Amino acid sequence: MNVTLRDLPQIQSLIQAKTLAALVERYSHAEVTDALRTQIQGLRDALLAGEQPDLPDFTSGAFAATIEATIVARRTPPSSGVVNATGILIHTNLGRARLAPEALHAAAEAGEGAQALEFDLETGKRGARGAAAEQLVCQLTGAEAALVVNNCAAAVLLALTALARGRSVIASRGELIEIGGSYRLPDVIAQSGAQLREVGATNRTRLSDYVQAVDAETAVLLKSHASNFRIVGFTGAPTRSELATLARERDLVLMEDLGSGILIDLAAQGLGDEPVVADILRSGVDLVMFSGDKLLGGPQAGIIAGRADLVARLRAHPMFRALRSDKMTLAALAATLRLYLPPHDPLRDVPVLAMLATPVAELRTRAEAIVAQVEGPVELEITDSAAQVGAGAMPERDLQSVAIALRREGQSADALAAALRGAQTPVIGRIHAGRVLLDMRSTAPSDTPAIVSALRALCP
Repeated sequence: MNVTLRDLPQIQSLIQAKTLAALVERYSHAEVTDALRTQIQGLRDALLAGEQPDLPDFTSGAFAATIEATIVARRTPPSSGVVNATGILIHTNLGRARLAPEALHAAAEAGEGAQALEFDLETGKRGARGAAAEQLVCQLTGAEAALVVNNCAAAVLLALTALARGRSVIASRGELIEIGGSYRLPDVIAQSGAQLREVGATNRTRLSDYVQAVDAETAVLLKSHASNFRIVGFTGAPTRSELATLARERDLVLMEDLGSGILIDLAAQGLGDEPVVADILRSGVDLVMFSGDKLLGGPQAGIIAGRADLVARLRAHPMFRALRSDKMTLAALAATLRLYLPPHDPLRDVPVLAMLATPVAELRTRAEAIVAQVEGPVELEITDSAAQVGAGAMPERDLQSVAIALRREGQSADALAAALRGAQTPVIGRIHAGRVLLDMRSTAPSDTPAIVSALRALCP
């Protein structure tokens, strides 16, 4: 017997069946209706495509079980946890910084009950949101004051809107950056209501270029750290101290969009490329803006540090309310910042920095332990690798690392990579020279069981 569209039941009549009515009581009318609509639409699509699907007994318990399974699946959030084995430590697409246990605990505690978020326990009156994190920023950087918003782009937008709206901002052509996600500094300046005035050339800007551009409409000298690219060769730019002197002489604000902010000197790890926030402020920069979820190693946040009078103006600006952070972010940020204070060692206790500092020998030992637990047709080889910090930090600096290289005869690297992404806990590697590399530097020891499980699934 041929099945036609007329044989498909009406949803409103179908839902009156005893088995489906029970589901309405257990869940909701809307959920059952939506699940039924999905099932009926699937059958309708098959018929329109010229197929002859077998129609179920729509009043049976088996069909009701199918509908219930659809509802349960929709109510169950998909797991988004993955293993970052790309070799990019701060991977924007994979959530950037891995949080320390202390930060996770603080966020959970903040969400569990009432918090003194904007309440001063001493006076019993309203307090400042984010005071704990902001005080720690000042302690660690030497800033007079600090302010936390929801990301670094928001920090730049707030600072420019509050201090330069209706006036001009002078910036070097070589620092008009674009980063991932279509963030372009000139666009942010335009959105702030300020007028951009470019000076210098792409590769070389002199102090005299800034001097000649300053006029009565100038409000801000804006410096941006070119964190995700390098211009090499015949280059030049004035120092921060030189720009600070000019800003003081002309009563201007010197601010810097640092992007990825780091609080400690990593020169001992051979990573002295990134300027330290405290050093920037000591050079005379009035305000510096940086991220919380990059080299700092905390949750997504934008941090503004510098002169107290300027920070006060930003805090009082109406836009601040739209950009402020929530209680769990502020708690996680404060907990991360405390890991920079004795007796903690940030190179041990802040996961991002610990990954940077892990000796190559330890990475090799971890790779060997994984390979020893996997047998099968997939060829596994331990090889030297070059990892990267990521998130726009140190773009030309490779980090010596160790990777597990995968190859399987008759299967492409793309297919292997896809299979790893389909594991119970997806493992994300990178493809190089026809092999899939699982780089150990961007993983943690706790990732080992998931990596082993994913590799074993490739070798049935």
